[in-house]
Amino acid sequence: PLVASGPQEYGPQETNSPPAVQLPTWPPPPLRAASLTSVSPAAGRAAAARSASAMARYASAPDAPPRPDPPPPRPSKKRGLSLEEKREQMLQIFYESQDFYLLKELEKMGPKKGVISQSVKDVVQSLVDDDLVLKDKIGTSVYFWSLPSCAGNQLRNTCNKLESDLSNSKKRYRELVEHRDNLKRGREDTEEREAALEELKVVELHHKKLKEELAAYADSDPAAVEAMKDAIDVAHSAANRWTDNIFTLQQWCSTTFPQAKEQLEHMYREVGITEDFEYLQ
Repeated sequence: PLVASGPQEYGPQETNSPPAVQLPTWPPPPLRAASLTSVSPAAGRAAAARSASAMARYASAPDAPPRPDPPPPRPSKKRGLSLEEKREQMLQIFYESQDFYLLKELEKMGPKKGVISQSVKDVVQSLVDDDLVLKDKIGTSVYFWSLPSCAGNQLRNTCNKLESDLSNSKKRYRELVEHRDNLKRGREDTEEREAALEELKVVELHHKKLKEELAAYADSDPAAVEAMKDAIDVAHSAANRWTDNIFTLQQWCSTTFPQAKEQLEHMYREVGITEDFEYLQ
């Protein structure tokens, strides 16, 4: 064997050990922004191919460290329930237990079904309005309940009512169609019909003219004159009745306040009660 005192260079030698695998660095160094602007499309595709090849070698290397797990996805905000979904969830509370509840109890159970306690009252009231939930006051408490059979009966009653309304509507429709057909008979567009319509227009115009002339003499109508006489009698009686009331009030004031005679007379003159104030004859 040769002995060397320093580092020596050896030529290629045969060996049975497998060649060492050189691992690429991970993650690869980021590309500089300045180089991106000066790289041609072909060079960019070549660089991307080299990067993909390096990633493949890194993944297939026997001693490669495990790749870091991707960050967990951000939790998405849960969508709130619609009004119809809230109604269904509240109905499930009644159907599953088939029990009676106070409103406070329902407000505590609502969040378990995804219905916030603040909206439980409005949701339950909407169910009561639609006759899907029943309520009754027992003492000072109001209880709510609903059974699956109640919902079935309600749907059957609604279905029967709608079927009855539909039957009545169809019957009414047939009656109207028959009435329309009867009206059409004898009203076909003929010369006799056209002549009759023209004559009708002339008669209507003459009738309108006569009504206008009659309105001009309405003041001389015997019925109107008689009504005016009756109104005059009523007004005459009312005027004398109020005149008598005024005299009675004056007498009471004079008796009750004798020392205020001048003030009372001054007040009477201000309101229009003069010395010639008398009954109507």
